[in-house]
Amino acid sequence: MLKSLCLIVAIQLIYVTQAETPAYIKPCSRNDPKLVECFIGAMEHLRPYLSAGIPEIELPAVEPFKMDSLSLQLTDGPQGYKITLKNMDVFGVSNYHIKSMKLGVNGGEPFKAQIEMPKLKIEAKYTSSGVLLIIPASGGGDFHAIFEGVTADLTGKTSARGEYLHVDSLSVVLSVKKANMSISRAFNNNRVLLEATNLFLRDNSAIVLEAMQSQLQKKLAAQFGKLANQLLKNVPVSQFYTD
Repeated sequence: MLKSLCLIVAIQLIYVTQAETPAYIKPCSRNDPKLVECFIGAMEHLRPYLSAGIPEIELPAVEPFKMDSLSLQLTDGPQGYKITLKNMDVFGVSNYHIKSMKLGVNGGEPFKAQIEMPKLKIEAKYTSSGVLLIIPASGGGDFHAIFEGVTADLTGKTSARGEYLHVDSLSVVLSVKKANMSISRAFNNNRVLLEATNLFLRDNSAIVLEAMQSQLQKKLAAQFGKLANQLLKNVPVSQFYTD
């Protein structure tokens, strides 16, 4: 009788533990010889949940991925051309594929991951000042960009906080195979200024991307770290494992 009761209690405990594991978590076995591959699968399992957001843990949707502002000095001199981007919406962040991953050690070796995103689309408001191609080009309007073949190399460190994991630091290095940028609804639709600006952006996309990259990487790292910790502080480490 006692053995039967213990068995029933054990089964109920297993059931409760499984029931408490959120749908967005795909647990792995600690003894899995392909543990890294399992974690990669678990991260990719998260994609639709990240895209739509997870209200029960107050994790916002990453489609679109919201960013505040970037300031780009594109030409030198006292009247150098400067663009400020604000209210940036980045589309395509959740359409990621994890190419590789190296697990870290809490308080020790950093974790590393390489993530590929086929296409990122950026929509933003912009203001500009200075002279562009000998034409005064101060104004504002809508900024559009498409980045193709995006690779993000992530490096970070974690620590244990009780039964939860915390990302203490995170860095992101981006590479982009192809970039297309343009503006619209600017300069009161002055055709000459619009065409001059779009010509500059088209012919100098690599320069604009380089000017953007450092700030963009820092802001992405901060936002990615914030999202990761919002998830991790709501899911005990034990729920990432089946054993």
